[in-house]
Amino acid sequence: MIIAVASGKGGTGKTTVATSLALSLAPDNPVLFLDCDVEGPNAHLMLKPSLAHREDAFLLIPAVDEVLCDHCGICAEVCQYQAIAVTGRRVLVFPEMCHGCGSCALNCPARAIREVPHVLGTLESGNTPEGIRFARGVLTVGEILAVPVIRQLKMSHPAQIGETVIIDAPPGTSCPVVEAVRGADYVILVTEPTQFGLHDLKLAYELTCELGLPAGVIISRDGIGDREVDDFCLHVGLPVLLRIPMERAIAAGIAQGLPLVSLRPEYNALFKELFLTVAGVSQ
Repeated sequence: MIIAVASGKGGTGKTTVATSLALSLAPDNPVLFLDCDVEGPNAHLMLKPSLAHREDAFLLIPAVDEVLCDHCGICAEVCQYQAIAVTGRRVLVFPEMCHGCGSCALNCPARAIREVPHVLGTLESGNTPEGIRFARGVLTVGEILAVPVIRQLKMSHPAQIGETVIIDAPPGTSCPVVEAVRGADYVILVTEPTQFGLHDLKLAYELTCELGLPAGVIISRDGIGDREVDDFCLHVGLPVLLRIPMERAIAAGIAQGLPLVSLRPEYNALFKELFLTVAGVSQ
């Protein structure tokens, strides 16, 4: 089973929920944790894995052989992202705009284009002290294409038989989030009872509807704000799976890298119940 934990906005407690869910399941179930928040991965701070393996995350981009190239311009015509341009007798490639689709090389009549790897970041993996298989992607500073890193991370670490996969998705509702939650059996949306939380929850919920994914909500910092988030969930039939109260001790512990289930052991049972609920919905 694949459970993605997402949020319409950053800072709602998404990683707190994802890591606590993984830790609550780990003693009795094999768990794979994928930190797909590649622009700011921080799940390792709570899970403390030993990252023993590293490999490059890359995208295949065009390299033009100017000897073979006749500057016909077909490569620029077929590129949907304006990542390649032909100006007179020169061919310009813009790696930061390339999506690695391969159309330019496939359509080049002179066979003057080959694809070469352009490193976007790093994939790191290992095990946590609890035996959780852990992997994360780290986008190189200055790179803007998170989607290929997330895609390679998921492809490089498939679930083993009987393994529960927990995906810590990026915040927001843009392309990296879509790639992270793609293929999930259930999406947990973490929000907070504020106007900002409600606004971004609505966007995240629309995303799950567009993708046809079942979803439920965890309300973090419960006790602040108002009841508009509850009213929205009730209106659209979005179940509230769990509430995490606004407590200074919880915030202070998480800031020190302590998981919620360590700070409040009673949440171990609550997350296990949540998992059973989610598993029942996705069957």
